[in-house]
Amino acid sequence: MKEQKIVVIGAGVAGINFATKLVDNGYPGELITIIDKGNDPFNRQPEEVMTGMLGSGGWSDGKLTYHTAIGGVLSKYCGEEKAMELMDQVISNFRRFHPKPEEIFCSDPQAEPDFIKPYFGLRLFPVWHIGSNYLHEIAKTWYSYLVDKGVNFIWNHTVYNIDFKNNKIELAELNNAGEIYYDKLIFAVGKSGIDFGKQLADEYNLPTEPKSVQIGVRFEAPQKYFQRLIDISYDFKLYQKFNNVSLRSFCTNNNAAYVAVEKTYGDISYNGHAKKGEEFRNDMTNFGILMEIKGIENPFEWSREVVSKLQFRNIGLYYSPSRTPSKTSENESINTVQVGNLNQFKEVMGEYADYIINFIDQMNKVFEFKNDWGMYIPEVKYLSPEPLVDYKNLALINYPNVHFVGDALSARGITVSGAQGIYVAESLL
Repeated sequence: MKEQKIVVIGAGVAGINFATKLVDNGYPGELITIIDKGNDPFNRQPEEVMTGMLGSGGWSDGKLTYHTAIGGVLSKYCGEEKAMELMDQVISNFRRFHPKPEEIFCSDPQAEPDFIKPYFGLRLFPVWHIGSNYLHEIAKTWYSYLVDKGVNFIWNHTVYNIDFKNNKIELAELNNAGEIYYDKLIFAVGKSGIDFGKQLADEYNLPTEPKSVQIGVRFEAPQKYFQRLIDISYDFKLYQKFNNVSLRSFCTNNNAAYVAVEKTYGDISYNGHAKKGEEFRNDMTNFGILMEIKGIENPFEWSREVVSKLQFRNIGLYYSPSRTPSKTSENESINTVQVGNLNQFKEVMGEYADYIINFIDQMNKVFEFKNDWGMYIPEVKYLSPEPLVDYKNLALINYPNVHFVGDALSARGITVSGAQGIYVAESLL
């Protein structure tokens, strides 16, 4: 490959794996610049979940799903065999920078237990467990490796405009603005950059593929009720399917499980993360209950409107028959407003609220948590229309030197995001 100046927007799993693949194969690190609006891993605080080195999942989760049916799109671009080989490379990178790689293990449950079958399907697939207590050390070691290879990092800067026609990036740090030019651009933003991706798609009339609505709640209850399922599948995936709606539990966190606030478009929604170490143990479980709703016109705009209405004075909601909201891992109050009923939820969600309520009722029959549960409203995955890309290198059809990866290309997991980054790097090499 001709040596060119490459700029990566986003230091998440996709961008970092991309850069690692290049420098591992002799590409000059001095020609690679990575921009992120968060902090480097030595200055990033544990509660800074959404931005910074290795993104959200690589900082607070550390469960690497090992199946192409989970976590977004990959095999449609490169085929099943190649997709799995790319995932192997992502797992290998986490192992390589792990302080105790021997503690990484893979869980691979095979059979759905009988107590689940009458009420839910249970998706079973292999998961590599990196260990969330090691993620910060992994990030520091990985970052130091790339810096030693000459890769340039620009932290605490927000990209607010990209001129695809003139290969120019405009960015800002507080009140200071600057410009960077590129030969190749890797657009690897995470969840917090999805709105920017939508802005670019509109501005440049990028051909896109619409995505379904992904919306629901973050459910929380004491872990003891779910332990017999956790023993079978730590990151369990319960699901139900109806005509135009399917539901699934998503991103299960156990042992030291905390609810995290996400703020997008000025509205609050909720997610979850887990920590390891007895000092963080709270014996709680949390997971998303997400609906995929098909057939809604303008699903991106619909989701934004629904989320904006599920707020009270610009704060998301919490409902429980008996509990109060939990604390964060830093023992601070979660930014939420407790409500005494689900009237607002039902009014805004309409018939879709019934799917969530029924899902919880069915879980109660299996796990018998009775009134000992709560939910944070809403949880949402903004899947803006997916840009159409060249399958060989994930480049935009009209701008072949611009490549979309990770959340920007509808990936929803650590392994898929990292694999997309490596896939683009291989195409350039």
